[in-house]
Amino acid sequence: MIKAEQKPIEQILELISPYSKILIAGCGGCVTVCLSGGEKEVKVLADTISAARSKEGSPIEILTCVNTRQCEPEFLHPMRDLVNQVEAVLSLACGVGVQTIAEVFPEKIVLPGLNTKFMGTTVEQGVWMERCAGCGDCILYITGGICPIARCSKSLMNGPCGGSSGGRCEVNPDIPCAWQLIYDRLKKIGKLEQIYEPLPPKSWRTAWYGGPRKMVREDLKV
Repeated sequence: MIKAEQKPIEQILELISPYSKILIAGCGGCVTVCLSGGEKEVKVLADTISAARSKEGSPIEILTCVNTRQCEPEFLHPMRDLVNQVEAVLSLACGVGVQTIAEVFPEKIVLPGLNTKFMGTTVEQGVWMERCAGCGDCILYITGGICPIARCSKSLMNGPCGGSSGGRCEVNPDIPCAWQLIYDRLKKIGKLEQIYEPLPPKSWRTAWYGGPRKMVREDLKV
């Protein structure tokens, strides 16, 4: 699940400063789960912006909506009437949502209200950790379900490095060594022999280094 957090309010106010009528568009997907862009966050941000602009002596008219998902164009078309009424759209979605709105409404200014962080999971209330880097060639079946690309600070394919100590990462001792976690997991499930099989150098052609990626399901195309 993609994780994102709201930009500082000062930056948001600067982004919308040229406009007197905006649409704040929330998303019912990932950013709702991480409490960054759902209905509550849209309302709070709208009230905060209104108060700040009134104090500045430059009132602003704010429309709001929350899409089921912003990353799917079909969920965006119903907001066309709202989009047509404003000068700019402030999206409280991940960077994918911002870009999708811009593609569906190419004539409209679209501004990001969040900073997209990573794909991760909930580890405790209010805390999320990165778990996947979207490398395009998953090896979790080899590493016991623990990703060395996202969870090792050096993205080592064969670890641990010489700097880890006591099961902690040398880059940041607050981070558990991913390869220690992999070792412990493989041992627990009776697959420890897998850690002794050297993994080949990773081809990053399936990751982000090869430019924007594309996935096609021919069975779903019409």
